[in-house]
Amino acid sequence: WSRAGSSADGEAAATNAVAVDHLYLFTVLVTVVMTALIFTLVFTFAIKFRRRSEGYVPPLIHGSTALELTWSFIPFLVMLVMFFWGAKIYFDNGKPPSNALDIYVVGKQWMWKVQYPGGQHEINELHVPVNRPIKLTLASEDVIHSFFVPAFRLKRDVVPGRYNSMWFVATKPGRYHLFCAEFCGTEHSGMIGWVTVLPEDQYQNWLSGGSATGTMAEQGEKLFTQLGCATCHLMDAQGRCPNLRGLYGTKHVMADGQALLADDAYIRESILNPNAKITAGYKPDVMPTFQGQVNEEGLLQLIAYVKSIGPKNAPGAQPAGGSAPAPKAKLVKAAGILQLVLLWRVHAPKC
Repeated sequence: WSRAGSSADGEAAATNAVAVDHLYLFTVLVTVVMTALIFTLVFTFAIKFRRRSEGYVPPLIHGSTALELTWSFIPFLVMLVMFFWGAKIYFDNGKPPSNALDIYVVGKQWMWKVQYPGGQHEINELHVPVNRPIKLTLASEDVIHSFFVPAFRLKRDVVPGRYNSMWFVATKPGRYHLFCAEFCGTEHSGMIGWVTVLPEDQYQNWLSGGSATGTMAEQGEKLFTQLGCATCHLMDAQGRCPNLRGLYGTKHVMADGQALLADDAYIRESILNPNAKITAGYKPDVMPTFQGQVNEEGLLQLIAYVKSIGPKNAPGAQPAGGSAPAPKAKLVKAAGILQLVLLWRVHAPKC
């Protein structure tokens, strides 16, 4: 498994890895202390309360309520410490910061396919900048996989039909093993890769050297048009299907009266099973299903496009086309128009 320039999987190379290591060491310490205490008591009692002669009758020993409460309550407190400590780590890992860099990973027998917001693609390779929060959105095209980076102390199942996510902040530049930790078929052992952590300047150089054919949002916009979605999802008028502009990250009312959040999972389900949830004011059986026509990579691109036309503060939103004109540019343009109007009024022939 070794490769030149790679880093050891045992070292803690992400911020959450340190917390996991501390909890693990605490668990090992408690295990060692309790094991030593139990075996010490076993041997001590075996010697002290041994049968001393053939006719020896040991004295009757009554139980001690205080002793029984002590050896029940103290281990219970130790277990609670482990529970709440582990729960804190678990919930911290489930809440990526709003400024996290979105990267999309699709598991497929037997490879990891990685997409970046800028449109770059990789297989069995993941490049990330050091000291920046990274959010991975994970999907599977076939069976259950498990995305595992030992040096980051992170492992997350990748389940068909749904999105899972994980986030981390890599703290040490280097190359780290990436495994599939769930048996996924005959070539499971070969479903491996590398996570390369680069300093920020080297990461930007790597991005600029890629062969991207447009950002993910732009690729999603192209697919949106190819599938004919724009004929019903009109952007500036009322169409047969809901207007998607400003939709992502907001709640809207369904036909049954419940309010749902338009997130990645909702958009994915609406593409593959349009009749599962119908928006209030719209009829069912209007939008065809795209099950089997759009793969997981295409779904992620479509979601990126919907994000790009959503609210500006939507997490992970990237512009689909060019950036909007700056306010200063708009003022200059308006001033130029005003000057033309004034010149026309001065030099226009009087009737």
